[in-house]
Amino acid sequence: MKQIRLGRTNLMVSASSFGALPIQRLTREEAVRLLRKAFDSGINYFDTANAYSDSEEKIGLGLSDVRHEIVISTKSGATDRQGVLAHAELSLKRMKTDYIDILQLHNPSVLPDPEDPDSSYAGLLEAQKRGWVRFIGITQHSNERARAAVRSGKYDTLQFPFSSLSDEKDVALARLAYENDIGFIAMKGLAGGLIRDAETTFSFIKQYPYVVPIWGIQRESELVQFLALEENPPAYDNEMRERIQQDRLSLAGDFCRGCGYCLPCPAQIDIPTAARMNLLLRRAPYQQFLTDASRDAMLRIEDCIGCGSCKSRCPYGLDTPSLLKENLADYKAFYQEQRAEPACNSRTGE
Repeated sequence: MKQIRLGRTNLMVSASSFGALPIQRLTREEAVRLLRKAFDSGINYFDTANAYSDSEEKIGLGLSDVRHEIVISTKSGATDRQGVLAHAELSLKRMKTDYIDILQLHNPSVLPDPEDPDSSYAGLLEAQKRGWVRFIGITQHSNERARAAVRSGKYDTLQFPFSSLSDEKDVALARLAYENDIGFIAMKGLAGGLIRDAETTFSFIKQYPYVVPIWGIQRESELVQFLALEENPPAYDNEMRERIQQDRLSLAGDFCRGCGYCLPCPAQIDIPTAARMNLLLRRAPYQQFLTDASRDAMLRIEDCIGCGSCKSRCPYGLDTPSLLKENLADYKAFYQEQRAEPACNSRTGE
Protein backbone atom coordinates (compact mmCIF):
# COMPACT_ATOMS: atom_id res chain seq x y z
CA MET A 1 0.00 0.00 0.00
CA LYS A 2 1.12 3.56 -0.69
CA GLN A 3 2.51 5.37 2.35
CA ILE A 4 2.30 9.00 3.47
CA ARG A 5 4.89 10.97 5.43
CA LEU A 6 3.26 12.06 8.69
CA GLY A 7 4.66 15.56 8.93
CA ARG A 8 7.84 16.24 10.88
CA THR A 9 7.62 12.89 12.63
CA ASN A 10 8.97 11.45 9.35
CA LEU A 11 6.91 8.35 10.07
CA MET A 12 5.77 6.69 6.87
CA VAL A 13 2.22 5.42 7.41
CA SER A 14 -0.25 3.59 5.23
CA ALA A 15 -2.40 5.84 3.03
CA SER A 16 -5.46 4.21 4.58
CA SER A 17 -4.91 3.53 8.26
CA PHE A 18 -6.83 1.79 11.01
CA GLY A 19 -9.00 3.54 13.60
CA ALA A 20 -9.31 1.05 16.44
CA LEU A 21 -12.22 2.52 18.41
CA PRO A 22 -14.75 0.02 16.91
CA ILE A 23 -12.77 -3.10 17.85
CA GLN A 24 -13.80 -2.62 21.47
CA ARG A 25 -17.17 -4.02 20.31
CA LEU A 26 -15.59 -7.25 19.05
CA THR A 27 -14.51 -10.35 20.90
CA ARG A 28 -10.78 -10.71 21.38
CA GLU A 29 -10.59 -13.41 18.75
CA GLU A 30 -12.52 -11.32 16.22
CA ALA A 31 -10.42 -8.24 16.93
CA VAL A 32 -7.11 -10.10 16.59
CA ARG A 33 -8.23 -11.65 13.31
CA LEU A 34 -9.26 -8.24 11.92
CA LEU A 35 -6.06 -6.51 13.05
CA ARG A 36 -3.89 -9.21 11.53
CA LYS A 37 -5.73 -9.07 8.23
CA ALA A 38 -5.22 -5.30 8.16
CA PHE A 39 -1.50 -5.70 8.86
CA ASP A 40 -1.10 -8.50 6.34
CA SER A 41 -2.84 -6.28 3.76
CA GLY A 42 -0.34 -3.45 4.13
CA ILE A 43 -1.83 -1.26 6.87
CA ASN A 44 0.92 -0.24 9.28
CA TYR A 45 -0.68 2.56 11.34
CA PHE A 46 -3.16 1.85 14.13
CA ASP A 47 -4.80 4.57 16.25
CA THR A 48 -6.50 3.95 19.58
CA ALA A 49 -7.04 5.66 22.96
CA ASN A 50 -6.74 4.94 26.64
CA ALA A 51 -10.50 5.53 26.92
CA TYR A 52 -11.52 2.97 24.28
CA SER A 53 -12.13 0.22 26.86
CA ASP A 54 -10.09 -2.84 25.77
CA SER A 55 -9.00 -1.57 22.34
CA GLU A 56 -5.38 -1.14 23.46
CA GLU A 57 -5.29 -4.63 24.94
CA LYS A 58 -6.58 -6.09 21.67
CA ILE A 59 -3.86 -4.27 19.75
CA GLY A 60 -1.33 -5.78 22.15
CA LEU A 61 -2.76 -9.25 21.60
CA GLY A 62 -2.93 -8.94 17.84
CA LEU A 63 0.16 -6.96 16.92
CA SER A 64 2.82 -7.12 19.65
CA ASP A 65 4.87 -9.64 17.68
CA VAL A 66 5.15 -7.19 14.77
CA ARG A 67 5.52 -4.10 16.95
CA HIS A 68 8.59 -2.75 15.16
CA GLU A 69 6.83 -2.96 11.79
CA ILE A 70 3.89 -0.77 12.77
CA VAL A 71 3.09 2.72 14.04
CA ILE A 72 0.80 3.10 17.05
CA SER A 73 -0.83 6.25 18.35
CA THR A 74 -2.96 6.46 21.45
CA LYS A 75 -4.53 9.22 23.54
CA SER A 76 -4.81 10.46 27.10
CA GLY A 77 -7.75 12.50 28.34
CA ALA A 78 -5.92 13.46 31.53
CA THR A 79 -5.69 17.14 32.37
CA ASP A 80 -2.49 17.11 34.39
CA ARG A 81 1.08 15.81 34.21
CA GLN A 82 0.65 12.85 36.53
CA GLY A 83 -2.53 11.74 34.83
CA VAL A 84 -0.89 11.69 31.40
CA LEU A 85 2.06 9.71 32.75
CA ALA A 86 -0.27 7.21 34.43
CA HIS A 87 -2.20 6.75 31.19
CA ALA A 88 0.99 6.36 29.16
CA GLU A 89 2.31 3.71 31.53
CA LEU A 90 -0.99 1.83 31.37
CA SER A 91 -1.06 2.03 27.57
CA LEU A 92 2.45 0.57 27.35
CA LYS A 93 1.38 -2.35 29.52
CA ARG A 94 -1.87 -2.95 27.65
CA MET A 95 -0.25 -2.90 24.21
CA LYS A 96 2.74 -5.01 25.30
CA THR A 97 5.25 -2.47 24.07
CA ASP A 98 8.03 -0.34 25.53
CA TYR A 99 7.26 2.74 23.44
CA ILE A 100 4.33 4.61 21.88
CA ASP A 101 4.96 6.27 18.54
CA ILE A 102 2.52 9.15 19.12
CA LEU A 103 0.83 10.08 22.40
CA GLN A 104 -1.98 12.58 21.87
CA LEU A 105 -3.95 14.77 24.26
CA HIS A 106 -7.55 13.64 23.80
CA ASN A 107 -9.71 16.60 22.74
CA PRO A 108 -8.93 19.01 25.61
CA SER A 109 -11.53 21.75 26.05
CA VAL A 110 -8.70 24.19 26.75
CA LEU A 111 -5.20 23.97 25.36
CA PRO A 112 -2.78 23.30 28.23
CA ASP A 113 -0.20 25.88 29.22
CA PRO A 114 3.13 24.57 27.91
CA GLU A 115 4.95 26.54 30.61
CA ASP A 116 3.00 24.90 33.46
CA PRO A 117 5.15 22.10 34.94
CA ASP A 118 2.04 20.27 36.14
CA SER A 119 0.04 20.51 32.90
CA SER A 120 -0.94 17.68 30.61
CA TYR A 121 1.53 19.05 28.07
CA ALA A 122 4.29 18.68 30.66
CA GLY A 123 3.16 15.07 31.00
CA LEU A 124 3.68 14.54 27.26
CA LEU A 125 7.19 15.99 27.48
CA GLU A 126 8.05 13.87 30.50
CA ALA A 127 6.79 10.70 28.79
CA GLN A 128 8.94 11.62 25.80
CA LYS A 129 11.97 12.27 28.05
CA ARG A 130 11.53 8.85 29.66
CA GLY A 131 11.58 7.20 26.24
CA TRP A 132 7.97 6.03 26.51
CA VAL A 133 6.83 8.24 23.65
CA ARG A 134 8.49 9.23 20.37
CA PHE A 135 6.21 12.07 19.26
CA ILE A 136 3.45 14.14 20.81
CA GLY A 137 0.14 15.18 19.32
CA ILE A 138 -3.34 16.45 20.03
CA THR A 139 -6.86 15.62 18.88
CA GLN A 140 -9.53 18.27 18.51
CA HIS A 141 -13.11 18.78 17.38
CA SER A 142 -12.87 22.57 17.61
CA ASN A 143 -11.42 24.21 14.51
CA GLU A 144 -10.40 27.25 16.53
CA ARG A 145 -8.48 25.25 19.16
CA ALA A 146 -6.99 23.00 16.49
CA ARG A 147 -5.70 26.05 14.63
CA ALA A 148 -4.20 27.43 17.84
CA ALA A 149 -2.51 24.08 18.53
CA VAL A 150 -0.96 24.05 15.05
CA ARG A 151 0.25 27.64 15.34
CA SER A 152 1.79 26.96 18.75
CA GLY A 153 4.32 24.61 17.18
CA LYS A 154 4.14 22.43 20.28
CA TYR A 155 2.64 19.33 18.65
CA ASP A 156 3.97 16.94 16.03
CA THR A 157 0.51 15.79 14.88
CA LEU A 158 -3.08 16.96 14.84
CA GLN A 159 -6.05 14.60 14.65
CA PHE A 160 -9.26 16.26 13.46
CA PRO A 161 -12.61 15.26 11.85
CA PHE A 162 -12.19 15.43 8.07
CA SER A 163 -14.54 14.07 5.43
CA SER A 164 -16.46 15.00 2.30
CA LEU A 165 -18.70 17.10 4.58
CA SER A 166 -15.76 19.27 5.66
CA ASP A 167 -16.04 22.97 4.86
CA GLU A 168 -13.40 25.43 3.70
CA LYS A 169 -12.34 26.18 7.27
CA ASP A 170 -11.50 22.51 7.81
CA VAL A 171 -9.64 22.30 4.49
CA ALA A 172 -7.71 25.44 5.43
CA LEU A 173 -6.81 23.84 8.77
CA ALA A 174 -5.40 20.76 7.02
CA ARG A 175 -3.36 23.01 4.74
CA LEU A 176 -2.10 25.01 7.74
CA ALA A 177 -0.91 21.83 9.39
CA TYR A 178 0.83 20.79 6.18
CA GLU A 179 2.52 24.20 5.83
CA ASN A 180 3.82 23.84 9.39
CA ASP A 181 4.97 20.25 8.74
CA ILE A 182 2.54 18.88 11.31
CA GLY A 183 1.06 15.49 10.53
CA PHE A 184 -2.69 15.76 9.84
CA ILE A 185 -4.66 12.66 10.89
CA ALA A 186 -8.23 12.57 9.61
CA MET A 187 -10.76 10.97 11.94
CA LYS A 188 -14.48 10.47 11.33
CA GLY A 189 -14.03 10.10 7.60
CA LEU A 190 -17.56 8.69 7.43
CA ALA A 191 -18.98 11.37 9.76
CA GLY A 192 -19.78 8.88 12.48
CA GLY A 193 -21.47 6.51 10.03
CA LEU A 194 -23.77 9.08 8.43
CA ILE A 195 -21.89 9.03 5.13
CA ARG A 196 -23.12 5.80 3.56
CA ASP A 197 -21.19 6.05 0.30
CA ALA A 198 -17.53 5.48 1.20
CA GLU A 199 -16.39 6.26 -2.34
CA THR A 200 -17.43 9.90 -1.97
CA THR A 201 -15.47 10.70 1.17
CA PHE A 202 -12.54 8.52 0.09
CA SER A 203 -12.16 10.42 -3.18
CA PHE A 204 -12.55 13.76 -1.40
CA ILE A 205 -9.83 13.04 1.15
CA LYS A 206 -7.46 11.81 -1.54
CA GLN A 207 -7.39 15.33 -2.99
CA TYR A 208 -5.14 16.18 -0.05
CA PRO A 209 -2.15 13.80 -0.28
CA TYR A 210 -0.73 14.93 3.08
CA VAL A 211 -3.89 13.86 4.98
CA VAL A 212 -3.81 10.44 6.67
CA PRO A 213 -7.31 8.97 7.16
CA ILE A 214 -7.84 6.51 9.99
CA TRP A 215 -10.97 4.58 9.05
CA GLY A 216 -12.96 3.22 11.98
CA ILE A 217 -13.12 -0.46 11.08
CA GLN A 218 -15.27 -3.05 12.83
CA ARG A 219 -15.98 -5.62 10.12
CA GLU A 220 -13.82 -7.46 7.63
CA SER A 221 -16.13 -6.27 4.85
CA GLU A 222 -15.30 -2.66 5.76
CA LEU A 223 -11.58 -3.40 5.70
CA VAL A 224 -11.91 -5.10 2.32
CA GLN A 225 -13.82 -2.11 0.97
CA PHE A 226 -11.10 0.38 1.91
CA LEU A 227 -8.38 -1.89 0.59
CA ALA A 228 -10.25 -2.10 -2.71
CA LEU A 229 -10.60 1.68 -2.83
CA GLU A 230 -6.85 2.01 -2.32
CA GLU A 231 -6.27 -0.45 -5.13
CA ASN A 232 -8.65 1.33 -7.51
CA PRO A 233 -9.24 4.90 -6.28
CA PRO A 234 -12.47 6.45 -7.56
CA ALA A 235 -12.09 9.59 -9.65
CA TYR A 236 -12.90 12.92 -8.06
CA ASP A 237 -14.86 14.13 -11.07
CA ASN A 238 -18.04 16.11 -11.66
CA GLU A 239 -20.22 13.08 -10.98
CA MET A 240 -18.45 12.46 -7.67
CA ARG A 241 -18.75 16.12 -6.68
CA GLU A 242 -22.49 15.93 -7.36
CA ARG A 243 -22.82 12.87 -5.13
CA ILE A 244 -20.95 14.71 -2.39
CA GLN A 245 -23.17 17.75 -2.82
CA GLN A 246 -26.26 15.59 -2.33
CA ASP A 247 -24.80 14.33 0.95
CA ARG A 248 -24.04 17.87 2.06
CA LEU A 249 -27.57 18.99 1.31
CA SER A 250 -29.14 16.09 3.18
CA LEU A 251 -26.86 16.66 6.18
CA ALA A 252 -27.03 20.44 6.17
CA GLY A 253 -27.05 22.23 9.51
CA ASP A 254 -26.01 20.98 12.90
CA PHE A 255 -26.04 17.24 13.46
CA CYS A 256 -24.56 14.81 15.96
CA ARG A 257 -21.35 13.14 14.75
CA GLY A 258 -21.60 10.35 17.32
CA CYS A 259 -18.27 11.15 19.00
CA GLY A 260 -19.58 10.12 22.43
CA TYR A 261 -18.05 12.95 24.47
CA CYS A 262 -21.53 13.61 25.88
CA LEU A 263 -21.42 10.33 27.79
CA PRO A 264 -21.98 9.03 30.39
CA CYS A 265 -25.61 10.05 30.75
CA PRO A 266 -27.14 9.79 34.26
CA ALA A 267 -30.45 8.72 32.66
CA GLN A 268 -28.68 5.97 30.69
CA ILE A 269 -29.63 7.54 27.35
CA ASP A 270 -27.53 6.34 24.42
CA ILE A 271 -27.06 9.92 23.28
CA PRO A 272 -24.78 9.33 20.23
CA THR A 273 -27.39 7.02 18.71
CA ALA A 274 -30.53 8.81 19.91
CA ALA A 275 -29.34 12.26 18.79
CA ARG A 276 -28.74 10.96 15.24
CA MET A 277 -31.82 8.76 14.99
CA ASN A 278 -33.65 10.93 12.45
CA LEU A 279 -30.67 10.56 10.11
CA LEU A 280 -30.02 6.90 10.85
CA LEU A 281 -33.62 6.00 10.05
CA ARG A 282 -33.22 7.48 6.59
CA ARG A 283 -29.58 6.73 5.80
CA ALA A 284 -29.29 3.11 6.99
CA PRO A 285 -31.48 0.00 6.98
CA TYR A 286 -34.09 1.30 9.41
CA GLN A 287 -35.50 -2.06 10.57
CA GLN A 288 -32.67 -2.47 13.07
CA PHE A 289 -33.92 0.64 14.89
CA LEU A 290 -37.53 -0.55 15.23
CA THR A 291 -36.86 -3.51 17.50
CA ASP A 292 -38.25 -3.54 21.02
CA ALA A 293 -34.75 -2.94 22.41
CA SER A 294 -34.17 0.09 20.16
CA ARG A 295 -37.62 1.45 20.99
CA ASP A 296 -36.96 1.13 24.73
CA ALA A 297 -33.58 2.81 24.30
CA MET A 298 -35.17 5.77 22.52
CA LEU A 299 -37.88 6.10 25.14
CA ARG A 300 -35.21 6.64 27.79
CA ILE A 301 -35.12 10.19 26.48
CA GLU A 302 -38.33 10.70 28.49
CA ASP A 303 -36.22 10.12 31.62
CA CYS A 304 -33.90 13.06 30.86
CA ILE A 305 -33.34 14.99 34.10
CA GLY A 306 -32.23 18.17 32.33
CA CYS A 307 -28.79 18.25 33.93
CA GLY A 308 -27.24 19.74 30.79
CA SER A 309 -23.97 17.83 31.14
CA CYS A 310 -24.27 16.42 27.60
CA LYS A 311 -24.72 19.92 26.17
CA SER A 312 -21.74 21.27 28.11
CA ARG A 313 -19.47 18.49 26.80
CA CYS A 314 -20.49 18.58 23.13
CA PRO A 315 -17.44 19.67 21.09
CA TYR A 316 -19.77 20.97 18.35
CA GLY A 317 -21.82 23.16 20.71
CA LEU A 318 -25.07 21.34 19.98
CA ASP A 319 -28.16 21.86 22.13
CA THR A 320 -28.20 18.13 22.86
CA PRO A 321 -31.34 17.97 25.06
CA SER A 322 -33.41 19.75 22.40
CA LEU A 323 -31.93 17.52 19.72
CA LEU A 324 -32.90 14.42 21.69
CA LYS A 325 -36.49 15.62 22.11
CA GLU A 326 -36.79 16.38 18.39
CA ASN A 327 -35.41 12.96 17.52
CA LEU A 328 -37.81 11.21 19.90
CA ALA A 329 -40.81 12.97 18.33
CA ASP A 330 -39.57 12.03 14.87
CA TYR A 331 -38.90 8.46 15.97
CA LYS A 332 -42.41 8.01 17.34
CA ALA A 333 -43.94 9.26 14.10
CA PHE A 334 -41.68 7.03 12.02
CA TYR A 335 -42.38 4.05 14.29
CA GLN A 336 -46.13 4.60 13.95
CA GLU A 337 -45.89 4.89 10.18
CA GLN A 338 -43.82 1.73 9.76
CA ARG A 339 -45.65 -0.39 12.31
CA ALA A 340 -49.08 0.99 11.42
CA GLU A 341 -50.04 1.27 15.07
CA PRO A 342 -50.58 4.20 17.46
CA ALA A 343 -47.44 6.05 18.44
CA CYS A 344 -46.11 5.00 21.82
CA ASN A 345 -45.91 7.56 24.59
CA SER A 346 -44.17 5.49 27.22
CA ARG A 347 -42.48 2.19 27.78
CA THR A 348 -45.89 0.69 28.45
CA GLY A 349 -46.92 1.59 24.91
CA GLU A 350 -49.90 3.60 26.17
